[in-house]
This record gives sequence, structure tokens and C-alpha cells, in this order.
Amino acid sequence: MLLVSAILGVLVAGLAIPFAGVAGIAARNAADSMQDLPADMEEQALPQRTRILAADGSPIATIYDENRVNVPLRQVSKVMRQAILSIEDYRFYQHGALDLKGTLRALITNQAAGATVQGGSSITQQMVKLTLVQQAKTDEERRAAIDDTFARKIRELRYAIAYEQNHSKDWILERYLNIAYFGDGVYGVQAAARHYFSVDARKLNLQQAATLAGLVKNPVGYDPTRYGDRAVTRRNTVLDRMAELNVIPQEKADKVKARSLGLKITPNRNGCLVSAAPFFCDYVINYLKQDPALGATADEREQLLKSGGLTIHTTIDLRFQKAATNAVEGHVYPRENAIGALALIEPGTGDVKALAQSRPMGTRKAAGETFINYTVPKEDGGARGFQGGSTFKAFVLAQAIRQGESMSEMLPAADPMTFRESDYLTCGDEPYGYGSFSVPNSTGDGRPKNMYSGTQQSVNTYFLGLTQKTGICKPFKLAQDLGVNLTNPTGGPEGSAERTPNFSLGVADATPLEMAEAYATFGARGMHCDSRPVTKIDDANGTEVKSYPKTCLQALPKAVADAVNDVLKGVTAPGGFAQYIAPSQPSAGKTGTTNSANSVWFVGYTPNLAGASMIAGADANGSPSSLIGKVVGGRTLYDASGSGTAGPMWGETFKAVEQWLDDETFVPPSADEVTGVLVNVPSVAGRSVDEATAILEGANFEVAVAPGMVDSGYGRGLVAYSSPGSGVPSSSGDTITLFISDGTPYVKPKKDKKGKKNNGRDRGRGR
Repeated sequence: MLLVSAILGVLVAGLAIPFAGVAGIAARNAADSMQDLPADMEEQALPQRTRILAADGSPIATIYDENRVNVPLRQVSKVMRQAILSIEDYRFYQHGALDLKGTLRALITNQAAGATVQGGSSITQQMVKLTLVQQAKTDEERRAAIDDTFARKIRELRYAIAYEQNHSKDWILERYLNIAYFGDGVYGVQAAARHYFSVDARKLNLQQAATLAGLVKNPVGYDPTRYGDRAVTRRNTVLDRMAELNVIPQEKADKVKARSLGLKITPNRNGCLVSAAPFFCDYVINYLKQDPALGATADEREQLLKSGGLTIHTTIDLRFQKAATNAVEGHVYPRENAIGALALIEPGTGDVKALAQSRPMGTRKAAGETFINYTVPKEDGGARGFQGGSTFKAFVLAQAIRQGESMSEMLPAADPMTFRESDYLTCGDEPYGYGSFSVPNSTGDGRPKNMYSGTQQSVNTYFLGLTQKTGICKPFKLAQDLGVNLTNPTGGPEGSAERTPNFSLGVADATPLEMAEAYATFGARGMHCDSRPVTKIDDANGTEVKSYPKTCLQALPKAVADAVNDVLKGVTAPGGFAQYIAPSQPSAGKTGTTNSANSVWFVGYTPNLAGASMIAGADANGSPSSLIGKVVGGRTLYDASGSGTAGPMWGETFKAVEQWLDDETFVPPSADEVTGVLVNVPSVAGRSVDEATAILEGANFEVAVAPGMVDSGYGRGLVAYSSPGSGVPSSSGDTITLFISDGTPYVKPKKDKKGKKNNGRDRGRGR
């Protein structure tokens, strides 16, 4: 080793120092340096790009620090291997770590020129240098890896010897082809082949291979996207060298040299900014950065995502994403002082199907661009959200049903009404306070309401009365259980209180993702599932390294959720505020409008898809302000509402995607388990009293029989009709009265000449 070190020290010193007057000193230092260096260099995995895929397997984003895709040597075309060996180290398979002939040739050339004009490094030495650069963690380490010094060359040579001892030539060539930089942001032969020629490395032809082989010497100076003429000259040099070595005939080299480069560029698409779903992509990355299984710190997890060569399988449906994006962009424009946002989630799985917002991703504030994700909560890399308005009434509604309040009970709903704080109990069953406050209505007619009518008309004072029954603690806790991130229940330095008597009016902030997740629980019959953007992660070899199963818990009894659905169906049914935006499939939902119309919402769902649509007034930094007087979607708003302003975005999205949704219906609520649920009265006309009674009692009604008989075409003793009549919605437990036929059809009373009814029999119809 000492002898070899001394000889190599002279040779390498001659390459590093044009005039080898210090060769003797260099040789002595080389011997010492070679002995001091470790025998092996740590073999770290090469950084590779990570792909993010949609649910159907189509790519939505690529993220990386180095745009590289490792491939085995067998997947690199033969002509590419020949080209790189011809121009860089044609005796690679004949020599060891150092090519003595090549080194001597370079030494003589450099001595004659008085400068370093030719390198003598073997492919193994070059691979070592590239590895040292790639593994450098500081600027000092990077400079040391490329400095043209005697010490650096000795270090490279020692490591090269170790590589040659421990690995095959094919392994070294494979690593070299994968680690080399090919310019324009691409590393490794596979990424270079895809970028410059849109082919895989195994399909590279002679013309393409010669071009790529020529780049590794000076990937910046020969960059074909910037310096086409230089790249052609360098390619031709490679072709001539291949002909000189009899790898290819000279005639073939000349034929290819006459051609252009034949570039077919596939653009580098690094990061979420160029994704088809940029804010969903951003959500995925922030979601995974919170997973301790991917690293001890957020920085380590991010590094893994950018260099681990992972394949991330997500839940997004690009058809749904396109529909949501079109709807949002059509209703709120980027540079307007408003934000439109929409999130879609699948009930029963929590799969996030789409996230869309009106402000595009980017840095150009003048164009309305931003990196703030308004669709997701702060902990997932988003914003704190905007006040949810009356969409929070659903939580009070669900809690009231869960604790057994009658859905048909009428409560005062005057406009306005004054309420006492002492009538609202906190989590400690103590009065909220001892003052009073007044609440107005923006809808309703001032008459008493039950859960159905109070919700359909979104009557504030009705829900303030209902909250007296539930207390303010349980609806608040229920909203948290359903996925709404309520973190400031009692106010204080961080902001105003969220757990207050008027909680149902939506004083708390929320994001579309949170509200879609919460309402998806109703659609899934009380099964709450955490929002899930990722299903699994594969490593660079395609092996699954982490799965993300759905995380679901039964947050509400099925009967309670069914009853909530039954009530919220009235919002999208004829007579409801959202009747004109509803899709053809069964749907339910709730509108929301805040004071001063700072934000308006519509949160709606079918049995298999939930969506939250929001438009909020906001300046360029996202600070809340009223929508009134602002230009939104190209027109000035003089009023704003959940159904009329935010609702159309939701409606357009659901009408576009319902073609891909299975036709499902909501399960009718069980009157045995829910008090006061409305049920359509069954038709019993023409049946015996016993049959009619059995049918009605089976539908959870009480039955009474009216005295006497009435005219009817049905047989005597059969039921003529009921009151309430067939098809009339009535509360479970209500009494249905049966009227019995006397067997004689009804005859309309005759009038005398003066237009008065005669005194003949006038048996009441009761219809």
C-alpha cells in the first residue's frame, strides 16, 4: 500500500498541479494520507423524487430535492452504456480504481499544456466525487468535495479502491449513471431520458444516448435547453469517440451527427405549485409531516418526502376536483376581496375527494395568488377559517334529538326575543351568566316552530330556545367529536368565546374541510370518520411501507343521525331555502350566514358525499370583512346568503358529480327510537278498522275511532278516511282518527231557489 500510495501520489499530484516540482513532497504526503483515510465510505441511498397519485393512480404532483429515479443497469439501454463508457472511461472493465494509462496520458497532456486540460479520473473516481458532493451537508463539505486539490484526489482514490474491492463493476456503473447530474435540474439517466426525450432509459437510441453521455462533463455548459449548439458539438464528440473505439461504424456516427438533437422535453414539475390540485397536494404534505412514523421531527419527515422516492396514494378524485374547481372559480374571482372555498368528503370513510379555492397558489399578490390554504384548518397547514353561521345549528339539533327532545314540540320563535344568560347551563351545570341579550331573526314568521320548521326556515330564536334544553356544553362537545376544531371555548387572550348561548348561530371559526367532515357523519348514519387524504405509501421499490386505514367511530346513534337527515332534507326539499340548488339525488343540508355577512355557507350532503361551500369577505391577507358592497364573481353584492351566494357553488359541484355517485337514499328515522319524528300517515281508506289500526300502530301512531259514520263509497264499516289524512307528515306518537263509512256515497246538498242549502241530510265529509 505504501508503494502504491507513493506512485499514485506522484501521478495524481501531477494532475492536480500542472508543474510537478513538488512531486517528492506530494508522494510522501500521499503515503501518509492514504493510511489515515477510512477504508470505506458510507453508502447512503441516493435521493429520489416522490410521486403523489390520485385515487385512480394518475399523477397529481412530484416533489423532490433532486429529480432522480433510480433504475438498475439492466434497464439502461446498451447504447447508453456504450456511450458513457466511450467518452468517460473506455477501459472501465479492464482497470482497477485507477486507470494508470489514462492517468499517465492526462499527466503528459497537462504537463505539456502547463495547465489541467485533461482529467484522468476513472468512472469509479468520478462516482466517488459525485457521492461526496451528494452527501455533503454543509457548504464547507461541498467545497471540499470539488476543490481541485491534492488532498481531495487522494481521498477520492482511497474510496475508489474500497469500492472496487467491495462491489462489482456493474454495480459501480449503475450507481454512477444514477447519481450523475445531467443538467436542467435532472439527476440520473432515467430522469434525464424522461426530461430531454420523453422516453425511459431502456429505450434510449444512439442519438439520444450520445447527447446524454456528453452532458456529464459539464451539465451546465452543455445544457441543450440553453446552449443547443454546444450540446450538438459535444454530442458529435461522443459519436466520434464511439467510432474511434469501433463501438459504432464511422458512417453511422456521421449520419447521426447530421441530425438535430431531437429534444422532446417533458417539463420538470416539482412541488404542489404545478399540480392539478395544488392545495390538496399541500394538504397531503402537511398531513404527512405530522406523522411520527415518517421521522422524529417535521424536518426529517419533509426530507423523506422530498428524497425518499416514495409513491403516495391519495384519496382525491380528479373528476370531483375539476367540478369543484370550476364551480369555485366561476363564482369568486382571484383578485376579488373575497375567498371562495369548497371541500368534498366521502361519508363512512373520511376520504377527501376534492379541495378547491378561488385564490390560486403562488406568490403574485397582484394576481390574487397565495400560499394560504383556506380549505383546511391551521394544524394541516391552512388558515383558522371563518365563522360558520347557522351551519352550527345542526349540532344543537343533533344533541337535542340525542337527549330525547321531541322533534314536534313547538317552541316560541318571535322576532326578536330576549333571553336570560342564566337559562343556559355550562359544562359544570352552572348558569352561563346573569345578564340578558336580544336575538333577532332574519327568517321565519314569528310563530312557534318545531325542529322541522325551525330548521327549514333557520329561525334563530327557535334555536336559542332549543339550546336552553341542550345546554351549551354538549353541542359544543358534539361539534368537536364530529371534527370541528373548537379550541377557544371560553374566550380570553386568544379571542372571543366559542362556547356561548348563541353557539348555534356559528360564532366560532371553521374551515370547509371541518364542516364537510362533520356533516359527513350525518350522511354515514352517525359514523364519524377523520378526514383522510392518504391511503398508503410505497417505497422506491414499490413495497408498501405505511398504510392509512380509515379511522371511524360511531359518534351518534344511527336513529339520531337518521332523524337529523330527515330534518335537514327539508332545506333542499321544495319550500326549503336550497330547493333550487339541490341535485336530483336525495340530499340534505344547512345554510349559514353570519352577522354583517362576513361569511356565508352551505353545507350539504347525499348519503355518499358531503360538501362544504363557503364564501367570505377578506382582504388580500385574508382578514374577515363584510361581503356586502364587494364585487364577488364580477358583480356587486347588495345582500348575501348561504343558499343564494355560497349554495350555487355547492349545487353546481354536486350536479356535476352525481353521475359518478351510486343512487342511495337516506334511511327513514325510527319512531321507536326518536321522539316526535315526522312520518307520513299511511293510507288506510277502504280497510277494516282492525287492519287500519295495525298499519297505523306499526307506523308508531296512536289510533282513535270517531263516533258515528260518514258518507263514503267504501263498504259499510270500513274506514272512509283518516285525520290527519293519508300522506300528511305527522309526528310519531300522534293520534290518527279513523272515520267509518256508512256505505252510502256522499251527496252534495242541493240549494233552494234563493241559493240556500235545504234541510236534507248533510253528513259531514271530514275531508
